[in-house]
Amino acid sequence: MARIRAHRPDVAVLDVEMPGRDGAEVAQWVAVHEPGTRCIVLTRHARPGVLRRALAAGAAGFVTKSAPASVLADVIRRVHGGGRYVDPDLAMTALMAEDCPLTDRELEVLRAVDGSGTAADIAGRVHLSPGTVRNYLSSAMQKLGAGTRTEAVRLARDNGWL
Repeated sequence: MARIRAHRPDVAVLDVEMPGRDGAEVAQWVAVHEPGTRCIVLTRHARPGVLRRALAAGAAGFVTKSAPASVLADVIRRVHGGGRYVDPDLAMTALMAEDCPLTDRELEVLRAVDGSGTAADIAGRVHLSPGTVRNYLSSAMQKLGAGTRTEAVRLARDNGWL
């Protein structure tokens, strides 16, 4: 983000997995703080949820790392010219993906999960009792087939629900 602020590029190519923040978070920051820069997310994680998160964050392009360099160059030119691009195979997969099985409250609780927090910590963030938080976590884990709440968060993110 410091380099984008310092150089103000027309187009920034971001990776989904970057040190400290992911590409969607940086794209969202760019949309707010450097609106003259358009973002393309480049990823090896060609999953519909990753695509949804990137587009919701303001990315103008989404390209898999397996795409030929000529495709990436064309996408950069297209985005620089004001256009958008999404890998067509991934777009089709995203359109065919299932709807979120989680309730709004389950999603809210999953968003509040961090690596070391207890149910009481989460409860404080979402203004619920610890028992209610445990119930929502249990329900979300069951619906997603997750063994832990961290896995439930990962699955929900991968599907673009968080």
